[in-house]
Amino acid sequence: MKIKQLDTKDYELIKEAEKVIEKNYEFGRHHIGAAISTATGTVHTAVHLEANVGRIAVCGEAVAIGKAVSEGDREFHTIVAVAHPHPHEDIEKCWVVAPCGMCRELISDYGENIDVIIPYKGKVVKVNIVELIPEKYTKA
Repeated sequence: MKIKQLDTKDYELIKEAEKVIEKNYEFGRHHIGAAISTATGTVHTAVHLEANVGRIAVCGEAVAIGKAVSEGDREFHTIVAVAHPHPHEDIEKCWVVAPCGMCRELISDYGENIDVIIPYKGKVVKVNIVELIPEKYTKA
């Protein structure tokens, strides 16, 4: 896997994801925050939407992409998701999480050049979405 080092904008993007979930965390409702940067530098943030029926929950990355598209942005640069600790967990701060399989598919549908910030071998790194979804299903 081709690993990229994080730069200042990546750390700022992580901070934006942390801010949105710290502001909106609700046990059993919202515990993942996401942030996506566009080609123009705009950042859109969102939280995931938990549901009583788990399979209809919507991931933070999907909500962030939808929010960006709703605002007219169509070209994306980097995306990240962070988890907020639950009250029963002995964890003090948010941490970066990798996108689930469905989000990997969705992110790659919106751009094969999008970078994703993920935890990898004890570090937080950046990789191209295609690295996370080999042999991607396409319309072609």
